[in-house]
Amino acid sequence: MRRLQVDLGERSYPILIGEGISRQLPQFLNEHRILPKHKLLIVSDENVAKYHLQPLADVLREAGYAAATHVVPAGERSKSLEQLEQIVTTALEAGLDRNSVIIALGGGVVGDLAGFAAASYMRGVRFVQIPTTILAHDSSVGGKVAVNHPLAKNIIGAFHQPEFVCFDTAMLRTLPEREIRAGLSEVVKHGLIWDASFVDWCEANAEKLLSLDPEAIAYALHEGCRVKAIVVSQDERESGLRAILNLGHTIGHALENAASYHELEHGEAIAIGMVGSAKLAVRLGYDPSIYTVTKRVLKAFGLPVRIPAHYDVDRIMSAMMHDKKFKEGKMVFVVPVAIGKVEIRNDIEAAWIRDIIEELKREE
Repeated sequence: MRRLQVDLGERSYPILIGEGISRQLPQFLNEHRILPKHKLLIVSDENVAKYHLQPLADVLREAGYAAATHVVPAGERSKSLEQLEQIVTTALEAGLDRNSVIIALGGGVVGDLAGFAAASYMRGVRFVQIPTTILAHDSSVGGKVAVNHPLAKNIIGAFHQPEFVCFDTAMLRTLPEREIRAGLSEVVKHGLIWDASFVDWCEANAEKLLSLDPEAIAYALHEGCRVKAIVVSQDERESGLRAILNLGHTIGHALENAASYHELEHGEAIAIGMVGSAKLAVRLGYDPSIYTVTKRVLKAFGLPVRIPAHYDVDRIMSAMMHDKKFKEGKMVFVVPVAIGKVEIRNDIEAAWIRDIIEELKREE
C-alpha cells in the first residue's frame, strides 16, 4: 500500500493507494476514531453500486458497523440541489447525527455531492472518500465539494476535508475504456503543471496505463495525488497557488455546461481545455512546443483535442462569464509557460479566448 499525507495541521489526512485495500476499511475507520457506534451513510451511484456497494457494506457489517445507503443516478446531472435534498432525507431517516460519517463511494460526481452533503448536513459531519475512478484521484483530494447550478458548474460548494482517502485500485477494473482515458487526462494535467519528467513518463507508458497495468497505474495515481497534496497543503482554500490545478478547466467547464453535462466526459472536456490553454500560451509568446507536446501527449491517450463542430461558441462564452474565474471584465486563466510549469494570469481578454474557441473547433 502506498501512502501520502495532505498536511493541513489538525485537518491533515492520509491518501491510501493499493490493490484491494477497501477490505481494510473497518481498520482505517477505527484508526480515525470512527467506531461501530457511529452511524454511517454510503453514497454511491447506479453504475458503481452494481459492483462495489454490497461488498463494501458487507465488510462494514461484518466489523459491526451499521451503514445506510443512498444511490443516485450516474452522471454529472446528479450534482444538483435536488439530489442533495434526497441524500439529506435518507440521512435523517437513518438517524444520522453530528457524530455520523458519510462515505463517498464513486467517482468525482459522487465525491463532490456526498462531500457537500457532509459539509452542510447539521453544519458539517465527517466524511470519507473511496474513489472508484481514475479521474477521482484529483477530485477526492483537497476538500473541494460542490453541486452545480444550471448556469454554472460547482458554484454551490464548500471546502470540507475528508478524514482519509482510500483508493482501491482493484475497483478501476470495472471502468469502461472511455472513463479510463478521461481519468488519465487529469493524471497528465498534474504533470503539465508541476513535473515535466512525469509528463514524459506518462507518454512513454500510455499503453500500460490504458490497460491498467497494476504497477503503472499505482505509480501514476501516487504521483498525481502527490502533486495535488503538495499544492493543497500550501494553499487549502485556493487563495493563490491552488488555482494552478485549474489548468484546462475554464474552457473545460464551459464545454460541459454547453452540452448540459451529458455529452463530454469531464476529463475529455479538460483535455480540450488544456489544448486551448496551450494555444493561449503560444499567443502570449511562450514556446510553441508547449502546444505541440500537450496535444501529442493527450492524443497518445486517445483523448479529444478539438471542440465538436456543433457546439455553440456564444453558449460556451456565456458559460465562462458565469465561472468563478471571471473577474472585473477579465478572465483568469492558468497558462502553461513550459511543460511542468504554469502561471496564473488575470488579464486575459475574452476576445482572445473566443478566437481560441473558434480555433479549437477546427483543430486536427
